[in-house]
Amino acid sequence: MRVRRLRGGRAVSRLKRAMLVSMAIVLPLGVSVAGPVGTANAAFDPNFGYDFWVDSDMGPIKSRIFRAADGNRNRVVYALDGMRARNDLNGWEIETNVAHALTAANINVVMPVGGESSFYADWNAPSTWLPGDLGSSTGSSGGSSALGSSDAAADVDGKANTYRWETFLARQLPRALADREGFRSTRNGVFGLSMGGSAALTLAAYHPQQFSFAGSYSGFLNNSAPGMREALRVAMVSAGGFNIDAMAPPWGPQWLRMDPFVFAPMLKANNTRLWIASGSGLPGPGDVSDALGVVQAVPLEALALANTRAFEVRMATIGAGNAHYDYPATGVHNWKNWEDQVHRMIPDLSANIG
Repeated sequence: MRVRRLRGGRAVSRLKRAMLVSMAIVLPLGVSVAGPVGTANAAFDPNFGYDFWVDSDMGPIKSRIFRAADGNRNRVVYALDGMRARNDLNGWEIETNVAHALTAANINVVMPVGGESSFYADWNAPSTWLPGDLGSSTGSSGGSSALGSSDAAADVDGKANTYRWETFLARQLPRALADREGFRSTRNGVFGLSMGGSAALTLAAYHPQQFSFAGSYSGFLNNSAPGMREALRVAMVSAGGFNIDAMAPPWGPQWLRMDPFVFAPMLKANNTRLWIASGSGLPGPGDVSDALGVVQAVPLEALALANTRAFEVRMATIGAGNAHYDYPATGVHNWKNWEDQVHRMIPDLSANIG
């Protein structure tokens, strides 16, 4: 079911009100804006993917590679994780079976591992706090994290060093994939959930030769809207104790560069094929099985929906016709809905890469 598009000044006013209402709901909860909630009952097959290590400015980074069923090396998609990305496996592999569906569609899948709270960006500096770091996450791809938990803060990427994820994903990783695997490094696809959704659009905007397709599920696509920076600040403290000020100064060129609402004209000019989706925030059958999951996932998706609607209006005002928008009647902030979106997206992705 598609939700009616909002247009004109009245629509923008309604979106602003929706944003403020969503913010009022989310911030008191203290939950992560980009933290996946709940888990899908997927079977992880350790023999299906394989580790692919690449040196980077951050040190060695692991990705997981899943080969296309027909053996081609021209059709490649990158799957980006959410804010609570772990250092052992990508959440898409842990929580879903999307790699099987994508490879069956003759698409090679690249799943970068790590980057908790990074937004897959190049940061200004290591994330530190004075007088000390707040700690690291529990290593769970779902649920909330505690400050000062088990992992030593100095061992967390982005704290002992400076995050350089855009450089890695747009230069070092595709070069290594081309040299060692023969993968095509142009007309790739990229998609992600929540934090990874906005990052996918950023990568496509600034690296159009590499990425001809980008998908965002429950993404935060209007990061310069009132209250959004502080919402993300709370989220990043929750997800690993990261300091947003180390990523980019407030409202400067580097911050605006990361905002899909701001760089939307670049996506139009590049004619990047976009798949933009968000749930309604209303739980559907099987969305979440516990009350706490509902409490967390509903306001998060409401905020993502408001952001996504704002981005859609922005694209409409500049006459962009290169995006597909998908708004299911139900759906909250969890892996089940993101996995469903991948299955819906595959035909469109398949037609626009390689």
